[in-house]
Amino acid sequence: MAIPEATMMYRFRLPRVLPTLYQPVHMETSCGFILANHRSILLLQYPQGHWSFPKGHVEGGEDHHSTARRELLEETGIEKIRIIPSWSHRTEYSYSRKGSTNQKQVYWYLATTDEFQVKLSHEHTNFLWLDIENAVNQLTFEQEKNVLSSARKVIESLSAD
Repeated sequence: MAIPEATMMYRFRLPRVLPTLYQPVHMETSCGFILANHRSILLLQYPQGHWSFPKGHVEGGEDHHSTARRELLEETGIEKIRIIPSWSHRTEYSYSRKGSTNQKQVYWYLATTDEFQVKLSHEHTNFLWLDIENAVNQLTFEQEKNVLSSARKVIESLSAD
């Protein structure tokens, strides 16, 4: 069926503002550990003041465990860990930086260590080893509080051995 010429003369134009309203969302992937030493959990403080677990961005060719191990070593100097394969968790959130919206997913893993000594990287200002309850209270972000709460039973069963 042919479209009448009168109809074809109407063209719809997108407003010039649209390209500035639409910004592609960039997805970042990070990996980190909830690190337990018996019933103590390691938290790191960032210069902005928030408390979190050791974590960082995936670099080319790395799998998630390799990323989490590398970041743990870089941020704390802790190398000797045992990964608990029965537990993992994924969180996702959005944040804005320099006018663009970024989506971030973080893959969390659980590990234990016998090391207590931490060699802080330049990325952090402080660290604490806290029992689970105090660690939940110290964490800044609600999602990370929930992650630790979900790992609690596993951590408690490990320290009972």
